[in-house]
Formats: sequence, structure tokens, C-alpha cells
Amino acid sequence: MVLKLYGSSQSTCTRRVGTVLLEKKIPFELVEVDLMKGQHKEPSYLEKQPFGQIPYIDDDGFILYESRAICRYLAAKHRDQGINLLPAGAKENALFEQAASIELNNFEPYANKAVAEIIFKPYWGQTPDKDVFNKLIEQLSAKLDAYDVILGKQKYLAGNEITLADLFHIPYGSMLIAAGSDIMTQKPNVTRWWNDLLSRPSWQAVKDGNFTVKA
Repeated sequence: MVLKLYGSSQSTCTRRVGTVLLEKKIPFELVEVDLMKGQHKEPSYLEKQPFGQIPYIDDDGFILYESRAICRYLAAKHRDQGINLLPAGAKENALFEQAASIELNNFEPYANKAVAEIIFKPYWGQTPDKDVFNKLIEQLSAKLDAYDVILGKQKYLAGNEITLADLFHIPYGSMLIAAGSDIMTQKPNVTRWWNDLLSRPSWQAVKDGNFTVKA
């Protein structure tokens, strides 16, 4: 049975998983979940994802949710397929986990909230607060100063090979642009790294909602 990805092509976390699926050349079917109709809160969905969030995968009966956990699973199961995104050596894996922790604790909290402030609030019937957005961008900029130091010594966050930790940044980082910030292209080493990530065919496919890499 082909792997099924239950989510939305417009969702940041679904795009995170979709990018990895394409990088790993894993056949899959995207099953669109209509958030506006509340399909993610229906009993049949909650049986699979008890938090009522997207996405989750069904890999021949194996159900898994939380986008980063899904990506780790896919990269480990299909290690020799497509590009290797999960280092196997003890030291290499430790550096990957360090990089993944950097993304989760020093990027996601600021980028997520900044995007929510400008882009998501109007969908929720709330008024964006530009001052809150600017403060979050200021805090993120300070974090990216450290990124610039790291990326001045190596090509990617965990070393000279791309890993999941790099890809994890793309969905929210790209939405910062839509929110009106050029923070990802203000520092030279971050800019080089960021442009590299955005140019990947996997992301180009996912960002357009196609979830298919063009030949």
C-alpha cells in the first residue's frame, strides 16, 4: 500500500513532510484534509490524530503524527533511498540532533509566532499587531547572528551535508517573506544557506502545492 499523507497542501507542517518525501523519492498519496470544514476535528480523524492537527501518515497501517517525528521516521526507514538526511555515525548524528534542537528552540518559536501574528490572525478574525511582529523579528535576528557564525564554518547546520535539520526551517522561514520580513537574507552566510534550501526541487514542488518534482 502506498504511504498516505493526511494534511493540507497549504499547511506548513504538511509541506515539511512533503519536502522530505520528495527528497527521499518515496511514493505517496496526499489526502487533503479540509480544515475550513473541520475535517481534522471529526471523530474518524481524531482516532488517528488525537490532537486534531495535521499532518499524519498511514504507512501500510502504521500511523504516525508530528511532522518532525514523521520526517525522522521516513529518513531512517529509507536511509539508502534518495538523499541521506539522517546521519548514522554517533558523532554525526549528535551534530544533527544539535542542529535539530537549534531549529526547534531558536528558530521555530519566533518564526512561527511572527507568521501567526501577520498571516494567521486575520483568518482567525483577529487584528495583527505590527509591534509584536517586529519584536519577534528582532529576537529572531539575534538568533540568526549565531546561525551566521555556524554557517560561516560549514555549509549546513550539522556540517557540510544537508540534513533534516536544515529542511525543517523552510516552511516557516518562507512564510516570513510573505509576512513582510527579509530577515532570512540579511546576513551573508545565512543568505547563502537559505537560498540553497529554497532552490531545492522538493521545496519548489511543495511550495506550489503540487507535491510532485518536475522532471
